[in-house]
Amino acid sequence: MVIGTYISTITLNVNGLNSPTKRHRLVEWIQKQNPYIGCLQETHFRPRDTYRLKVREWKKIFHANGNQEKAGVAILSDKIDFKIKTVARHKEGHYIMIKGSIQEESITIINIYAPNICTSIHKVNANSHKREIESSTIIVGDFNTSLTQMDRSSRKQINKETQALNDTIVHIDLIDIYRTFHLKAEEYTFFSRAHGAFSRLDHILDQNQTQILQKERKLQINVTDKYRCKNPHQNTSKQKPTMH
Repeated sequence: MVIGTYISTITLNVNGLNSPTKRHRLVEWIQKQNPYIGCLQETHFRPRDTYRLKVREWKKIFHANGNQEKAGVAILSDKIDFKIKTVARHKEGHYIMIKGSIQEESITIINIYAPNICTSIHKVNANSHKREIESSTIIVGDFNTSLTQMDRSSRKQINKETQALNDTIVHIDLIDIYRTFHLKAEEYTFFSRAHGAFSRLDHILDQNQTQILQKERKLQINVTDKYRCKNPHQNTSKQKPTMH
């Protein structure tokens, strides 16, 4: 990626946005974080309900939804000159892919929600979009699976499906941004009461050649039982702009 600016990206599983109070809290949080791009999972909107999500000064909000109040993903972008070329949506709201350009440089953003019935995320994304992966691709979202043993407090070994996903990630030259900078960190985004264990299910994947600013961090908010991940992207080939 040769985009001469930071592209601050946040991802959050909101676990439903049909409550006005919850939408209000989310909007306040987004405005406080002030990212360039926001990716939401499990909005639980039906197509006719997407108008309910409004963020002041954010005019570009793209949704993918099914006909039932479950799944659903959204990408928000209005803080940067993102020229949209194509938008691909999963009919049940499991992913949305936006292809466009920023400062005349191509970029693809894929936002994923992988439901429990389809924990192998490559069935939803990697196999379907392998041809779409370019030199400037960001894949974010709730994968509903940990990529490594370090992402589980139980240290339970990953299964064959997750290993296949990791193989696909390597094959298409993507890296797990958080784990790249925090090799031994024990931080998680989800707590399973049933199993009494923590895990990191939310990920941001980026191209190997992209230089990433090491500022990814986590913050719990009173909106959902998950955390958000935040990732500012930086290209050092041009002069650094001011970070917002």
